[in-house]
Amino acid sequence: MTTVRAAMTQTVSVYPHMPDDPADLPSLADHLNDIRDANLHHHANLIEAAANAGVQIVGLGELFSAPYFALERRAIWRALAEDAFEGPTVRFMADLATRHGLVIIAPIYELDHTTGRRFNTAVVIDADGAVLGRYRKLHIPRGSNEQGRFDELFYYEPGDVPQNEPSPAILGDNPHFPVIQTAAGRIGVAICYDRHFEGVMRELARAGAQIVFSPAVTFGDKSRRMWELEFEVDAARHNLFIAGSNRLGSERPWNQHYFGASYFVGPNGRPPNLSTNPNLVIADLDLDQLEAADPSGWNLSRDARPDLYGPTT
Repeated sequence: MTTVRAAMTQTVSVYPHMPDDPADLPSLADHLNDIRDANLHHHANLIEAAANAGVQIVGLGELFSAPYFALERRAIWRALAEDAFEGPTVRFMADLATRHGLVIIAPIYELDHTTGRRFNTAVVIDADGAVLGRYRKLHIPRGSNEQGRFDELFYYEPGDVPQNEPSPAILGDNPHFPVIQTAAGRIGVAICYDRHFEGVMRELARAGAQIVFSPAVTFGDKSRRMWELEFEVDAARHNLFIAGSNRLGSERPWNQHYFGASYFVGPNGRPPNLSTNPNLVIADLDLDQLEAADPSGWNLSRDARPDLYGPTT
């Protein structure tokens, strides 16, 4: 049996010196490295706990090295953006991947030094510390709900192509949706808002993904309801395991509550959470399920009608 023990984090920024008033945020301009370092070491502890539990792959939260700053527009946060291959966050995580022998999906705020453009990016690091590839968030939200506002386009652009240089580790023929071969399986990424668009999981499944990590920062009543539904349906429809990770708690000075509720789900339902740490979710994913006959009797690939609506997985 091919079983992968996987983990994901659900936490908020732990930097202890955030102001209580948003008007005082400019005072943090000289402390951005301190904010990053506090969160890197917090996540290093979580990764060590996951490794001690036998985890082979761990996905971190969206923009995990900082508070979720896109609740308002404030230019100081742009200085947090860093290189996706040689930046401090990726170097730190590559060392951890090597030390613990596990795969890490590290979502960062990326600065492309060749173009000066910024992206919301997840970097996939193999168990030997090699940076295998990246995924740049494709759909960027701007709006508000009954709890708060979000304005991500102020900080970064929609992902462009090519996402990666050609590599044996990069699978599939759609450059917008790379699937990456790792020591723990074939991995896709769909960051937060991407999960709402019906073609995203379809394209990742078509490219051969076995596990899709979906790191998110989400809040609000409708988002809470859909969080329990979308991954369940997509996992069953596209024959995938999906890891939905959301922040848990709130961060000064905005004090927006993030509901957490992170979980793994496969085509046949949710495996149990094996973790006792509230900031970690751990599950055993039986990848053989993806090759077995569907217990429902469905064969969506065989029975699809691409003449009606285009090809499916």
